[in-house]
Amino acid sequence: MPVNVTRPAQRFTARKLPIEDRIRDRRVDNAAQELRALVAGLLSTPASIAPKYFYDAHGCALFSQICALPEYYPTRTEAAIFERNRDEIAGAIGTGREFVDLGAGDCAKAAQWLPFVAPWRYVGVDIAPDALVPALERLAVAHPDIEVQGVLTDFAHGLDLARDLAGGPVTFFYPGSSIGNFTPLEAARLLQTIRRHCRDDGSGILIGVDTKKDLARLTAAYDDAAGVTAAFNRNALCHVNRVLGTRFDQAAFAHVALYNARDGRIEMHLEACAAQTIVVDGVARTFAAGERIHTENSYKYAPAEFAAMLERAGFAQVRCWQDDAGDFAVYYGA
Repeated sequence: MPVNVTRPAQRFTARKLPIEDRIRDRRVDNAAQELRALVAGLLSTPASIAPKYFYDAHGCALFSQICALPEYYPTRTEAAIFERNRDEIAGAIGTGREFVDLGAGDCAKAAQWLPFVAPWRYVGVDIAPDALVPALERLAVAHPDIEVQGVLTDFAHGLDLARDLAGGPVTFFYPGSSIGNFTPLEAARLLQTIRRHCRDDGSGILIGVDTKKDLARLTAAYDDAAGVTAAFNRNALCHVNRVLGTRFDQAAFAHVALYNARDGRIEMHLEACAAQTIVVDGVARTFAAGERIHTENSYKYAPAEFAAMLERAGFAQVRCWQDDAGDFAVYYGA
C-alpha cells in the first residue's frame, strides 16, 4: 500500500523564483563536441542526423500536430489507457512524491496526472527549451501548491539528475514511447540509470511503450497522408543549416519511413531526390540520388519483452495496462 509522504515546508521556497531561475541547464557544455558529432554523422556513409535536431521551435510545433493525426495512434491510445485506468495506476504510484517528467515537452501529459498523484514537486526534463519554458510557466500558475522545476539535458549523453532531485520517493514519468528512440541496449542502460535514481521506498517509473503490430498501421503512423511527419523530418535539415551553416534544401529530400522487421523498429530517413553536394564543415559531401540520411529509429516491444527489460533493470512488481486491441502498453515498476 503506497504511503503518503510529508512535504517539508522549507522545500517550497523555490516557488517564489521566476521560471527562468528554476531551470537548470545540464546539456553538454562542450559545444565543439556536439558539432563534431553532427559533422561526423553527415560525412559518414550511411549519413545520419541525431533525432535531437528535430526539436527546434518549429519542430516542436510540428510534433504537436503529429500527435493529433488520425494515423498516429500512440498518443490517443496511451491517453485512453491512462483515462480508463487512472485510479488504479494512481493507487500504484501513491501521492506526495517528487514527480519527474522525462521528455516533458509541453508538459500536457503530466498535467493530467498532477491532481491524482498530488506531487509536492514537479521536475520537467527536456532537451528543448522552446517548449519547456512556457509549459513550466503554465504549470506554475495552474498549480501554485507544487514546486515546479525544469532541467535541460540530452538523454543521449546519459541521465544524471542526482543534483536536481530533492531526495525522498520519486516517480519517473516517461510517456509517449520515447524510449523507442534508443536501441534496446541503450534503453536497458537508461532504465538501469533511472532505477539507480529510485533510492527510496515508494519510488518507481510510469512508462508508455508502443507494441509490435501489422506493417501497414506502423508505417502509416510515421508517414501520414497530410505530410506533417514528412515536414517534421525535413525540418531537421533547416535546424542543421542554422547550426553548421550548411545549405541543405529540404525540398530536395524525400521523407522515407519503413519498418525494419528484423530489428523491430520503424526507421525514418531523408532520401536525396537527385545527386547534390553539400559543404559540411569545409568538406564537400556528395549525396547520390536515392542516398539516405538516417534520422530516427522507433523500436517496438511486445509486452513480455518490455516487462522483462524493466525487471532486468531492477524494477519489481511490474504491472502492465493495455487497450483492448493491444496497440500500446503502459507499465509501472517500483
